[in-house]
Amino acid sequence: MKNVKYLRCVTCGRTQEALPDATTCVCGGVMDVVYDYDFIRSHTTKEAISASPDHSMWRYRAFLPVEEDTPAPPLRVGWSPLYDEPRLAKELGLGRLWIKDDGQNPTASLKDRASAMAVAKALEAGYDTVACSSTGNAASSLAGNAAAAGLKSFIFVPERAPLGKVSQLLIFGATVLSVQGTYEDTFEMSKAAIERYGWYNRNAAINPYLMEGKKTVALEIAEQLGWRAPDYAALSVGDGCTIAGVWKGFRDLYAAGFIDRLPKLISVQAEKTCPINRAVETGEPWQPMPEDTLADSISVGVPRNPDKAIAAIRESNGLTVEVTDEEILAAMRYLGRTCGVFGEPAGVTGTAGLMKLCMAGKLPADAEVVSIVTGNGLKDTANAVRAAGEPIRIRPDVSLLGDVLG
Repeated sequence: MKNVKYLRCVTCGRTQEALPDATTCVCGGVMDVVYDYDFIRSHTTKEAISASPDHSMWRYRAFLPVEEDTPAPPLRVGWSPLYDEPRLAKELGLGRLWIKDDGQNPTASLKDRASAMAVAKALEAGYDTVACSSTGNAASSLAGNAAAAGLKSFIFVPERAPLGKVSQLLIFGATVLSVQGTYEDTFEMSKAAIERYGWYNRNAAINPYLMEGKKTVALEIAEQLGWRAPDYAALSVGDGCTIAGVWKGFRDLYAAGFIDRLPKLISVQAEKTCPINRAVETGEPWQPMPEDTLADSISVGVPRNPDKAIAAIRESNGLTVEVTDEEILAAMRYLGRTCGVFGEPAGVTGTAGLMKLCMAGKLPADAEVVSIVTGNGLKDTANAVRAAGEPIRIRPDVSLLGDVLG
């Protein structure tokens, strides 16, 4: 990979060759992909990318850690819509607001970006089986992308994973292990099984390449805004891998000279499960917290990528905000009824936090903000009904409509 220099440990600074099946450093720290920005600048331009007919995440190959001859996995991942929402911006007191609907990806979440990268690297390394642990979205995205590429998948999920997500796994032909325990228990079991059976590791906090897939959402946002960054980017945070990826994407573009400024990140976590935000707010090392939120995808009390996430929030001079489950449900209704975007609880948590900050007057009136919706509401229909309410039940007699409709 001529555009990649090496992998560097975020803990000890040790470097190593960027092999396709690389995982963590010998010290146990997570690795970061370091690029040769001079090479990138000499081999591509903003204009060349914008002219690409490939409307997927692979239009950004110059910024991705894959070999030149590595084929893109079959599913079309990326290039999700960025909706300009002037009415919402006015209601919230913002200068501009865009909603990035990543629930439009093939398996209905942003996690497809990481899983597509995992499949590409697994094929480079010659693996025929991939595996991961997940609260749901990473699992379904891996299962779908692996199936399309002809790979086998083994998925470990906590028993609380929503049925909608588990059903996707089964339809995609994955071997699904529902672990009777917490997400922490599930992660540790997947880690042990991957080591024992020699499967390709898709766990985002261990595999340094998955964040590179996730960062493509930031590359898209910049391109869709005319190669510029917004003032703020708001998103939900669980393990920390996604917000770290978003920051990496903007930083890579800035380092290569494709954008002239960086955004501030808005890290939104559930009120009772917010170990990353709490660490940023207190300045103390992060501490485990209970898994206590209906937003299952961010119900992570022991984050696996806290260092990169905390660094991203601090480096961006970002904001942190926590929201209740009721505020998350309210954001589901708000997005659905104002702009027709159906997000799952974790998917709209970033918007819930943005709404809370706006109501508290904590953002400038001229701020330009992108809120990233990370997953589709069909992933969790039980909580969608909880947010929206039940339908009106009526006998098949039109004369009864008057009483019902008033």
